[in-house]
Amino acid sequence: MNFQSYLNQFTQILENPNPPAPYDDPAYAEYVKLNWSRLSRWTKGGEIIPELKEVVSKINKPMNWVIITEPWCGDAAHIVPFIHLIASLNPLIHAEYELRDSEPFTINQYLTNGGKAIPIVVVRDENGKDIFRWGPRPKLAQDFFLELKNKGVEMDEVKTQLQLWYNKDKGQALQNEFVHLLSNINQTTGNK
Repeated sequence: MNFQSYLNQFTQILENPNPPAPYDDPAYAEYVKLNWSRLSRWTKGGEIIPELKEVVSKINKPMNWVIITEPWCGDAAHIVPFIHLIASLNPLIHAEYELRDSEPFTINQYLTNGGKAIPIVVVRDENGKDIFRWGPRPKLAQDFFLELKNKGVEMDEVKTQLQLWYNKDKGQALQNEFVHLLSNINQTTGNK
């Protein structure tokens, strides 16, 4: 599905008086409401840093980006909008969104420490060969997450602190990682 279809998934869940599982659980329904607000804010107001714009503009061969996500995922609400904005900078980048918990279950090929952590971005060349995999969150966010968990912080508080981290970061850590990853592609594939 494309980005608009992914947004439509949110709308269908939010407007359905009897949503399918897991959204029939009030907690999941609340996650979707919060995530819709976060996703909308970053999609409308997220800013791409100049270094990343420059690197993306130098991509001169088609790429397919597969973004594995779900509307209930708090990390995805902060990350997926920036992935969308980045991919939109170059018409040679085709972005395809897949739900983790639905067919074709691509997530099973991209587990994180044996788990189905999302979001995951798989960048493939024009022949469908994986160039790199990114996710489920920027390294700085992952380090912060692990630090809180190792201190024994309750999971609800970990989630709250991580959301505050994303708000403060404004997509910078993710973008810096993509500058590095995409610069490496440009150097190794001859994109100039």
